[in-house]
Amino acid sequence: MRPAEARTLAGIQTELARLARYDDESIVADVWLRQRYDCGCFPSLAPARRQAVETAWHEAGHAVAALAVGARFSSASIHHSCGTDGRVHGITGGTGQAFVIDAAGQLAERLRTWRMFERDLDVLAWLPTWTRDGGDARRFRRAVRESAGGNELAAWRQAEKVLTPRRLQIRQVARALLIHPRHLPYSVVAALAG
Repeated sequence: MRPAEARTLAGIQTELARLARYDDESIVADVWLRQRYDCGCFPSLAPARRQAVETAWHEAGHAVAALAVGARFSSASIHHSCGTDGRVHGITGGTGQAFVIDAAGQLAERLRTWRMFERDLDVLAWLPTWTRDGGDARRFRRAVRESAGGNELAAWRQAEKVLTPRRLQIRQVARALLIHPRHLPYSVVAALAG
């Protein structure tokens, strides 16, 4: 870890400790809130704040899943711009388990509120409706065809097995994304998820 990244990590850890008693919506950095509100995408600050939290959990899911399957990435961010609410940049590796990374955003959003699918029939009913997600659904289906024999249900359940025990790591990374007003480098995310 470079010195600048070590300083970023120390600052984030200090701030997370200070804000431990606050819920996710209360800690959203002003820059993330203003990006969403000032573009006219939301009628007030409250829905903009909720969307920032959802995006943070979504992107944290991708980042933690990448770490879990041995993939690397350059950085994670919840920067809001035209066509994107956030991104984990430059994911490489994780061959054979890429579907876990692709499903991780949706799974992390479900883990945030504990709205997991209990029955396989519910997963099978939902999967065809999952189409718009910044390309995650498309990449998931392609990765499932290439490495999981085309069984989307089995791939989804495998992704759940990988991510559910990592809920606290996802939460930690999501909260870091919410309070830090810039992208988080790979080494900082890896240390936070540690």
